[in-house]
Amino acid sequence: MNLILLEAADFTVADEVVLRDPRRVAHLCDVHQAAAGDRMRVGLLGGLMGTAHIVALDASQAVLRVTLDQPPPAKLPLTLLLALPRPKMLRRVLQTVSAMGVERLVLLNSYRVEKSFWQTPFLEAAAIEEQLRLGLEQARDTVLPEVIIEKRFKPFVEDRLPALAAGSRGLVGHPGDYPACPRALGERVTLAIGPEGGWIPYEVTKLQEAGLQPVQLGERILRVENAVPALLARLF
Repeated sequence: MNLILLEAADFTVADEVVLRDPRRVAHLCDVHQAAAGDRMRVGLLGGLMGTAHIVALDASQAVLRVTLDQPPPAKLPLTLLLALPRPKMLRRVLQTVSAMGVERLVLLNSYRVEKSFWQTPFLEAAAIEEQLRLGLEQARDTVLPEVIIEKRFKPFVEDRLPALAAGSRGLVGHPGDYPACPRALGERVTLAIGPEGGWIPYEVTKLQEAGLQPVQLGERILRVENAVPALLARLF
C-alpha cells in the first residue's frame, strides 16, 4: 500500500492513532520494513491525507503520531455503469475503479451476466469496501466511490438512468461500427461498459433511448478488466 488508511476509531487523541489489525501492522513490518522513527503517508478514510511519525511498532500494534493537512485527489466526474463481471474479475475491477478515482459505480444486470454472479459473497457490502480500500491505498486517496447495485436492467435504464445521467455526456462502450471514443473530455460523463461479449442489441437500444451514445475503441475485443482502464484513461 502507498497510503495507510486510518479510521476515526484508530485515534486515541487528536494526533495519535493505534493500529492493531493484523493487515496494516503486518504491511508496515513486512512490506515497508518500517521501524520507530520512520515516516509514512497516511490518510483518514473520507478525509484529509498527510504523514505519520512511527512512535512504536511491533508485531501486534503500531503507534503513530499523525498530521493530516492535504486534501485527497479530485474524483473523476464520472458515473460508471458496469455490467456485473464474473466474481474473480469483480475484485480486480473494483480496485481499478477505486484507484482511478471513479466517483460513482453502478453494478448492473445484463442478459449476458450469469445469474450465479449475483450470488457471490464478493457483492456483500464489506467485501466491496475491502477491494475499494485496496484501490485507495494504491492510488493515495481517501474517498470511497459510491456504489449502487441494480439487479434489473430495464427498470433501471428506463426509470432511473435518465435522471442519473442528466447534465452529463452519456456514452456506451461497445464494439461495432460506431464513432471512436472521444479523448480528454472536460465534462461530466456517464459511461456504460457491458459484460464479456458486450451488450445485446436490445440493451444498446435502451441505453441510447436513455441518452447514451455508443462508442468503440477499435477492432480488438478487450476483457472488462482491460476495457475499464483503457476507456477511463482515454476519456480523462
